[in-house]
Amino acid sequence: MAQRRFENKSVFITGASSGIGAALGVAFAREGARVALAARNADRLGEVQRLIEGEGGRALSLTCDVTDRGSVDYAVAQTVAAFGGIDVAVANAGFSVAGVMTGLTTEDYRRQFDTNFFGVLDTIYAALPHLQASKGRLGVVSSVMGRLGAPGVSPYCASKFALCGLLESIDYELADLGVSVTCINPGLVASNIRRTDNSGRVHVERKDPVPAWIIVPTDKAARDIVTAIYKRKFEAIITGHGKVAYWITRHFPGLSRAILRRVLRGRAEQMAKVRTDAGQT
Repeated sequence: MAQRRFENKSVFITGASSGIGAALGVAFAREGARVALAARNADRLGEVQRLIEGEGGRALSLTCDVTDRGSVDYAVAQTVAAFGGIDVAVANAGFSVAGVMTGLTTEDYRRQFDTNFFGVLDTIYAALPHLQASKGRLGVVSSVMGRLGAPGVSPYCASKFALCGLLESIDYELADLGVSVTCINPGLVASNIRRTDNSGRVHVERKDPVPAWIIVPTDKAARDIVTAIYKRKFEAIITGHGKVAYWITRHFPGLSRAILRRVLRGRAEQMAKVRTDAGQT
């Protein structure tokens, strides 16, 4: 049997009740890790825990809201009490506010940053002493949209750009503490993020507005993320289309902007409406 890369390691994951977070919990458990699953939805957390335990793994479910620092601190403390420490922390919790800027308010942007940026920052602060003790690994799920903007989701893009900037900076700082940083930038992965409304409520009954053929399964994305974190890579662009978009934008920024401006001209409100309609009951 091949050696499991995270045998007897302790992994703490936020946003672990569905999508990438849930798939990461399963993937890390299959690599031998003890997994602490943190999210707001206790029922879905229980389902992920039972799946892991059904395969012979060990998991802990922790109800946690990353916008509440006390909640994050408690979840981290429970993880340490159960597993003896934290070797890997993955800040994955997030959602997307959709809409054109002229139809949004400052409060919409604040709500987006409360979860996607400050929720991640508080997760890092809470887990960091334990990662420092274990010389561990920090993974943060940002997005390809943290490297290139798109109309109709400016709050989301802004929050993810902020995350990428944060990680670019603290990568150097945490290296001195023996902690590696992995900035995870997925493209379109199967998840509920496109079924989540602007208040963060998930509407699972709604159809995903993105064509199925371009969406990458969560289990494949999770395996790629686990490998990047294991190798202590700084950045991992997940999905082939994400890599292509990032490469073009990085190497030919003027050309890519000109093409996108022409293709997307006048479509910002339409694109935002698809996202907001997907989150309506």
